[in-house]
Amino acid sequence: MESKFIRGTFFLTAASLISKILGFIYIIPFTALVGTQGYALYKYAYGPYTILLSISTIGLPLAVSKFVSKYNELGNYRVGLTLLRYGMYLMLISGIISFTALYLMAPFLAEILIDANDPTGNSVEDVQFVIRLVSFALLVIPAMSIFRGYFQGSQSMGPSALSTVIEQVVRIVFILVGGYVAIHLFNSSLTNAVGIATFAAFIGGVAGFVVLLIVFFKRRKLIKKQRDMSPNNEELNILSMFKELIGYAIPFVITGLTIPIFQNIDTFTINELFKSIGYKLDEAETINSVIGLAQILVMVPVSLATAFGMSLIPGITSAFTSGRVQEVQSKITQTMQILVFFTLPAAMGLCILGKPIYTMVFGLENSPELGGGILQWYSLGAVIFALFTVTAAIMQGINEQKKLILGIVFGIILKIAFNFLLVQYIGEIGPILATYIGFIVSIIYNIVFIKRKLQYKVLPLLQTLKEVFLLVLVMSIAVWIVKFLTELWLAEALGLYSRSLLTSIISICAGMFVYLGIGSRLKVVKGLSLIKKRNKNSKGE
Repeated sequence: MESKFIRGTFFLTAASLISKILGFIYIIPFTALVGTQGYALYKYAYGPYTILLSISTIGLPLAVSKFVSKYNELGNYRVGLTLLRYGMYLMLISGIISFTALYLMAPFLAEILIDANDPTGNSVEDVQFVIRLVSFALLVIPAMSIFRGYFQGSQSMGPSALSTVIEQVVRIVFILVGGYVAIHLFNSSLTNAVGIATFAAFIGGVAGFVVLLIVFFKRRKLIKKQRDMSPNNEELNILSMFKELIGYAIPFVITGLTIPIFQNIDTFTINELFKSIGYKLDEAETINSVIGLAQILVMVPVSLATAFGMSLIPGITSAFTSGRVQEVQSKITQTMQILVFFTLPAAMGLCILGKPIYTMVFGLENSPELGGGILQWYSLGAVIFALFTVTAAIMQGINEQKKLILGIVFGIILKIAFNFLLVQYIGEIGPILATYIGFIVSIIYNIVFIKRKLQYKVLPLLQTLKEVFLLVLVMSIAVWIVKFLTELWLAEALGLYSRSLLTSIISICAGMFVYLGIGSRLKVVKGLSLIKKRNKNSKGE
């Protein structure tokens, strides 16, 4: 049973990682196809869609997983099926309401984003069109998510993993093939190509949902047998069931919304802010688009680091519930060590190699000079976003959800205020620094309450990370030297893109060689390896 659970968890983690990697890779050909103006239009649609998707599902997929797992363990398989049925009804209603809201709000949102009197960029009609097309995905994604939660709660991770990958693959194929056909075969407008890309969320959702339905109907006899033979088939009151479920759900949705909210603040304010200081709409949209592209690169190391670090969070919750405070402190230290070990070198690498990496990934057509500079400033976000995600999860693990929400609200207010304050003085860097200020305040707020509740000491943690900081410094010097020598050695006649490609690859390889080569000898890394072995041994027992 344990090996089956571990295997299933591996499949689900691998599927999530594959999905994220695919979600990063397809942006490269897509931006080559539609450019920064097209990507800005795409971003306008996906920003409010992401928020409404989080609200419409209200964290229920993960909550359903927790709920089903609990009652299956108690031998009551009937409750899980009842929850699935009524949860589907709830998600269908929620999806329809969210779809209707986004579809009807499209003209209002478009007018916030675009000045109808400035013809240099995307039009209000363009933005309204793509927002309405992406809204159709809300009809299917929430219902699909609840099905995934049911399978995960039943310790059957394979269907969710397969559905996740199929959804992403179908979506990306539809985006790229549809966009290429629209532009190059039918000579259609950029707006239509981006519209196809946003509608792909619905097509991918349908594909992922069909996979789950097929698996469910194939297993229906086994599921029915489990239900009929379970020793405790007591039915629960529907209202009490949903009350318990929403209690589980609220913490899951809190952190999931924070980063999208910060990103949407930029999406909805940047155009107007830069126009107010003399930029034309197309210039403001280029900045808006480039900041979004830089965020994608920054989020790659964040997703990898938090995937490792968050695996320790359930242990923190369990140990706190049992009153094992020292174990909680130890697990927090381990989580922070993993996070810093993965994100800090990535952040420094992006800072040093910002311009060649941005040019290598997004090409010469997508404002490489501007994008490279913004990426260098945004690189520290890899550490900040990961720190926020983990400290927020720890706050949930120690039942400080209300204080967590308050800290997030403080951060959002500061983000909005500093966006308006900084753009007029430091231009393109303003929204980035405003993001840092908002998140850092939320992180400090979280750490203060973690320290108070657990008597956790930050100074000893920093002492354990001294070796990592020193190693990152050595790696950064090595990367800078290799970058300098490579650019000096490469001929000017080689072309900007080729120079950027070779500089990035050679410098990244040198940095990884130094970091991993020396890092494997550090006490922190050896300590993490011992933890991993200890966990394996305890599972084997």
